[in-house]
Amino acid sequence: MTMRHLTRRAALAAGGLAALAAPALRAQGVVSDGVVKLGVLDDMSGVFADQQGMGDVVSARMAIEDFGGRVLGASIELIHGDLQNRADVGLAIARRWYDQDKVDAIFGVGNSAVALAVQPLAQEKRRIAVATAPGTTELTGKACAPLGVQWTYDNYALAKGTVTPLVRGGGRKWFFITSDYAFGHSLEQNAADLVRRLGGEVAGAVRAPLGETDYSSHLLRAAASGANVVGIAAAGLDLVNIVKQMGEFGLARRGIQPAALLCLLTNVRAMGLQTAQGLVFTEAYYWDQNDETRAFARRFEAIHGRPPTMMQASVWGAVTHYLNAIRDAGTDAAEPVMARMRATPINDFMTRNGRIREDGRVIRDMYLLRAKRPQDSRSEWDLLEVAGTIPGEEAYRPLAESECPLVRRT
Repeated sequence: MTMRHLTRRAALAAGGLAALAAPALRAQGVVSDGVVKLGVLDDMSGVFADQQGMGDVVSARMAIEDFGGRVLGASIELIHGDLQNRADVGLAIARRWYDQDKVDAIFGVGNSAVALAVQPLAQEKRRIAVATAPGTTELTGKACAPLGVQWTYDNYALAKGTVTPLVRGGGRKWFFITSDYAFGHSLEQNAADLVRRLGGEVAGAVRAPLGETDYSSHLLRAAASGANVVGIAAAGLDLVNIVKQMGEFGLARRGIQPAALLCLLTNVRAMGLQTAQGLVFTEAYYWDQNDETRAFARRFEAIHGRPPTMMQASVWGAVTHYLNAIRDAGTDAAEPVMARMRATPINDFMTRNGRIREDGRVIRDMYLLRAKRPQDSRSEWDLLEVAGTIPGEEAYRPLAESECPLVRRT
């Protein structure tokens, strides 16, 4: 055999190996920095720590482990930070994560003020921000961004799910006690608009600093207003304190109904069923809904010591959806990953046929929950019952009313 034939055979062999290797390389994909790095940015020590905090970190770790710990041949790493419920602190952490720590996507994003600061930064840095904790509708309104997603709920859905049955049931005159920051303002506005649209009346409102402990003057104003519903546009320990103090002041005995516009499992536990019984509110998840929700809750509780809130449970789905999108896109680059996230239906233990709408809002069913009477509770965390389902297409603000500049107008 001549040298020419040997050279030609070697070239053909090399070409064949390259052809065989090409699919493997495509399957492995391209991962920047050789690692996919996720960050959970939340309130880890303040008034919202019980409902998000380290529980969100636990859920993210579970999702990574369930995924197998690697994607496109690269390891998946997780870091977390405490935003201290301050927009400047949260923004500084996010900037450091994107610039120095090479974080590809941030989850949680703590509260509305932080989320409104972080979402445009993520766009600037061409990274992804998935808000599982904040509720402000501005995230998918005027402040919407191509690389931002509002995953779990928003204030419009919470208000609509809770206000509608209360007004139709006779609670037509409302007074609002509102946490004085972006989340509270958004929640009050959405609820007040719905009250008026349904033919009710807003008798007044007060703003309270985040972390307030004495609501006596606010409750006296509410009682004097003639309202028969107090809309509580607050969350975490603030919500718990308001409901407890309403009981101490005897407002319920005077026919004044508390309306918790954002209430979670841990909040009801902190109130106690003697105080919380009959309280109605709207959520995206309850641990005791069905076999799948219970199975996840058992796994989570074995690690964290209690069942997850809707925020904590939703982090598993958000992280899993993101990792699936990286695998399917063949890269961790933000734009193609977000395109896959938007194109792929969301199906997991808490979501059926969900989707990311063009404004970044995840559309999923919401649930009207009611706190049980003490005598009906079978165990420590058997606190709620599902009183109704609000289909996803009805729960959220119609896209035609959106102020998001990404929405195509016809």
